[in-house]
Amino acid sequence: MIKLKRVYERPSRADGRRVLVERLWPRGLKRADADIAEWLRDIAPSDTLRRWYGHDPARWSEFKRRYRAELRTSERRELLETLADQARRDTVTLVYAARDEERNSARVVREELAKMGR
Repeated sequence: MIKLKRVYERPSRADGRRVLVERLWPRGLKRADADIAEWLRDIAPSDTLRRWYGHDPARWSEFKRRYRAELRTSERRELLETLADQARRDTVTLVYAARDEERNSARVVREELAKMGR
């Protein structure tokens, strides 16, 4: 099972393995308070794409297209496969920092994992 959760929400046992999928560490959050099992910064959008998007809802569709292209690279594909394997065995919560719960990179990662047949 793959869940999504904002990193600023309180961790819970139901989260299972919490994996941060952000390029940068979330502002104002202590690592000890985040309860993160793994930080996969290399699966996050590139700095160039992240800056271009800037969480502008008008750019969401194009962001998803570009980010999916980035996720097709061999290194990121391996990370996706590892996450998919973990999710087959236990609950994995993709943790993100964005305020927008509907339009964020963790959603794209979850969609790609679903395509892989988790």
